[in-house]
Amino acid sequence: MNFVPRPVRFVLATIIIDAIGFGIIMPVTPDLLMDVGKMDVAAAARFGGLLALLYAGFQFLLSPVLGNLADRYGRRPILLGSLAGYSVNFALMAVAPNLGWLIAGQALAGVFGGTYGPAQAALADITAPKDRARIFGYVGAAFGIGFTVGPAIGGLLGEFGPRVPFIAAAALAAANFLYGMIYFPETLSKENRRAFDWRRGNPFGALKMLSHLPGIIPIGLVLLLWQIASLIYPLTWGYYLIAGFDASPRMIGISLTFVGITLALVQFFLTGRIVVRIGERRAAILGLCAASTAFAGFAVAPHLPIAMLALFIMPFGSIIQPSLAAMVSQRGQANNQGEIQGFTASIMSLGAMIAPVTLNPTIAYFTAANAPQRLPGAAFIMAALIALIALMIMVRMRSAASTDQSRDAGDHLISH
Repeated sequence: MNFVPRPVRFVLATIIIDAIGFGIIMPVTPDLLMDVGKMDVAAAARFGGLLALLYAGFQFLLSPVLGNLADRYGRRPILLGSLAGYSVNFALMAVAPNLGWLIAGQALAGVFGGTYGPAQAALADITAPKDRARIFGYVGAAFGIGFTVGPAIGGLLGEFGPRVPFIAAAALAAANFLYGMIYFPETLSKENRRAFDWRRGNPFGALKMLSHLPGIIPIGLVLLLWQIASLIYPLTWGYYLIAGFDASPRMIGISLTFVGITLALVQFFLTGRIVVRIGERRAAILGLCAASTAFAGFAVAPHLPIAMLALFIMPFGSIIQPSLAAMVSQRGQANNQGEIQGFTASIMSLGAMIAPVTLNPTIAYFTAANAPQRLPGAAFIMAALIALIALMIMVRMRSAASTDQSRDAGDHLISH
């Protein structure tokens, strides 16, 4: 095995610890909200959606700012600052005496949550172009490992109380910060730094970038719709299992661990083969079909074991994201890939803002005590409808990507 440079080791550790921290709190967040806010599961789901909206809003506004600051002052201060902010966020939520503290913690997480941009920029700084695909592959593997381990730990720690996993997440982020302070050097040389420019740090400007490229608007719309639908899992999964099947934190953690393992297996072993065999557009269509089926299965499942069967279908939805990302990338040239990735990031941030005000109120309404009909899977019905709209757009879309041209001869992009 080739020697892995110290900055690469730190970045990979950061991705793993971020994913573990995110996964640790997922099984117990519903219980924490119900405990702190003295609310039922419906109200907790609604408030959890508002917290997610707050986080996404800060991410949408500040991620481009953090990226430009990293270009101006270097990767090290931005990345370490993000880790410190994460640690404080988890600590605030662990000791929160009221909902105001939870709001403050989530706002702080949104402000300092942009670790992935500076982390990947640091990798690009120190990695030769021919090695970047392999190194970025390590990033995907690191996230898969972290998200697999995190929910399992969170489910077990949650048995000791809903605050314990937040304490563990804060400790992990703090340890990673100290590790970076000692071992992570600056990767951006002074001659490659540039002045901060508000035009590049404007998220609304980023959304306008590249909109003139043929076909990118319908692909961006599909990406937006899929981002909204796919967030059904982190936003409502715990509430869905509690309201529908009275699941414990351990059960929620086990189910999320299973999701992490199967997603990693599909991404590592099947996604590339499927895309090579049928092309990006058809791969995205296949993934949307699988995702819609899984959403419908969760929506109508009368018992927990039946709901768990849909977990075997759901991982094939992970084909969608890389397929769409490749289609967006292929619309540009070698000299504007950064702008294209900014466009993609802005679209996903926008979806992360829409999802909490769409999905969480739905599950809250249909699980409230005065609901006209109790339906814990109502949000999954909405996610299925959103995914089906995205599917219809993809079916009607003609791919101009080179990989699909060889299979879809004569096709052309639907103009917008």
